[in-house]
Amino acid sequence: MEHADPDDRLHRIRHSLAHVLAQAVLELRPGTTLGFGPPIADGFYYDFILSEPITEEDFPAIEKRMKQIIKAGQAFEREDLPKAEALARIETMSEPYKREYAEELIDKQGLDSLSFYTNGPFLDMCEGPHVENTRELPKGGFKLRSVAGAYWRGNSDNVMMTRIYAWAFETKDELEAHVKAYKEALARDHKKLGKELDFFVIDDVIGKGLPLWLPHGTVLRDEIEKLMKELEFADGYQRVATPPLAKTDLYRKTGHLPYYADGMYPFMELKETSDDGGEEIREQYVLRPMNCPHHHRVFAARLRSYRELPLRLAEYGQDFRYEDSGSLSGLLRVRGFCMNDAHIYCEETQIKSELLQVMTMIKRLYEILDLESYHFRFSTWDPEDPKGKEKYVDNPAAWEATQRHVKAALDEFGRAYEHGPGEAAFYGPKIDVQFRTVTGREESLSTNQLDFAVPERLGLTYRGADNEHHTPYVIHRAPASTHERLVAFLIEHFGGAFPTWLAPVQVRVLTVSDSFRDYGEAVVKRLRGHMVRAELDQTSETVGKKIRTAVTQKIPNVIVVGEREQQEASVTVRRYGSRDQTSMPLDAFEADLLQRIRERTLDRVDWRQG
Repeated sequence: MEHADPDDRLHRIRHSLAHVLAQAVLELRPGTTLGFGPPIADGFYYDFILSEPITEEDFPAIEKRMKQIIKAGQAFEREDLPKAEALARIETMSEPYKREYAEELIDKQGLDSLSFYTNGPFLDMCEGPHVENTRELPKGGFKLRSVAGAYWRGNSDNVMMTRIYAWAFETKDELEAHVKAYKEALARDHKKLGKELDFFVIDDVIGKGLPLWLPHGTVLRDEIEKLMKELEFADGYQRVATPPLAKTDLYRKTGHLPYYADGMYPFMELKETSDDGGEEIREQYVLRPMNCPHHHRVFAARLRSYRELPLRLAEYGQDFRYEDSGSLSGLLRVRGFCMNDAHIYCEETQIKSELLQVMTMIKRLYEILDLESYHFRFSTWDPEDPKGKEKYVDNPAAWEATQRHVKAALDEFGRAYEHGPGEAAFYGPKIDVQFRTVTGREESLSTNQLDFAVPERLGLTYRGADNEHHTPYVIHRAPASTHERLVAFLIEHFGGAFPTWLAPVQVRVLTVSDSFRDYGEAVVKRLRGHMVRAELDQTSETVGKKIRTAVTQKIPNVIVVGEREQQEASVTVRRYGSRDQTSMPLDAFEADLLQRIRERTLDRVDWRQG
């Protein structure tokens, strides 16, 4: 994502440094071809087809050349050329990808001219803006970060380019602070911790983007699902279970096809012969990309009365969406996911109260999970969008009415929100919950959407108080997102060191010698009798080594038992994040532990400091 304001000084610095990087690479790797080089949130990147490979070992030489270019004081000079001259200029540059993009700009946007920037010997097709002179660029404010592969124009059908990322800030101090924070964030990366702590694995034999949940990761899923089922039960939800595939006709009726076709797995055509051996029957099925059409059919299973509304149907439903392999990333971007989905069927007079109840549930969930830094985003339709009728259901009156209901609920809830025109779902306005993660990304986590269109398309009705048939409104909501996205978020938030109620292993029992194994096993058996995830360290290592292993594995409660503990029916407890050890009766430890699990407390240490 580019810096918010293209006229901002930092944006111009980063954009100019991208050109300096490209100039340095062309000098060090003659014959290299250019892609794009934009500013991004913490720096910039540039894409290349390299004449010879570049690795991070080459970064010092590239940075040295960049600093020499900066010191040389090259002026950034803009030139605008009519389209014919511009294309001729690009031809002389021997830049086929620039030419492809230039032709697209001219054809699709109807441009009559293109702009170019020159600094020293370097020439690039570019809209700008840039600083006036390379001497304005901070020599100590940038650092090359990494090398990655990137498809040209982000399309996996195109050539793979080499992307060089860099950080850039106005001062050396800002850069160093950011690099330090970045390294700390890397230690929390869910892909890294997911492997180290046995949460999940992506197995190419199974398929890209289809995570296998290992036992420790499955505990996280189960505990979150248990929590959400309790919250939903308290709010009057009823649970349903629906299959992960359906006939394609269902998605045509809802309006998801053809718009979502690119994100769906290939259709499956089933053929069979009728019972009398005559007619051949053909049916087309597809793995579902969302749960709502199935829930709509549950609603339609019989005629509903207004007395049943609001009807809240919940399911942790498994869905599948086909993502380009280049966009897949750990648990954050997958092809198979399980969503904390529910659909609320209600009358118009119930919309605001139901939206508020969902937002209250989201707030309660976040309090339990220790999530504080979030804001709401109110996504609406944009009637001025020239593609409006392609993006949204064409019903201006319904859009205005439903947006008023959503805004009224947001205003009454009282938490700050921002407006996102043009970001609504095709069937109605929505509220997304946005987070800035500890690793620096902005992510959408929960969603709360109002649908005025699909129920009518499917002919969903209920019998009203007037004994007539009416079409319900539907609220699509997912407070806990998907298992995949939420677990990835929580791994990074807690750094893998989960509070006791959520931890895959809640208690590790260590014996000072094999002489006390029977007592250690008795403690484990007693705790497991209360459904506590307790285990005995079976290794022959020293107690000190066993403790270090437990700390590395981020076990929240470590118990050491020896002769005194056995004689006194006690335990010596060490909490994760603390070096203190406390001896207490086993009864007292058990009572305290069960209370912390039952109440889902964050325990007595700052879990993020582990």
